Amino acid sequence: MKARVDEERCRGHGICTTICPSVFEINDDGYSVVTVSEIPAEFEDAVRDAVKDCPEQAIEAS
Repeated sequence: MKARVDEERCRGHGICTTICPSVFEINDDGYSVVTVSEIPAEFEDAVRDAVKDCPEQAIEAS
């Protein structure tokens, strides 16, 4: 699984970093970024939760 944050949509709420800090972090500009190229299997459910809970629908995962 891979994930990405749409930088045009992200508003830096940080919900994804709370749900899965092993995959998402807030960059110096205050927006979320994905920190791994391939999501480890143990974090896939958390990433799906982050996709679902993002208020801006800025996260895609497949």
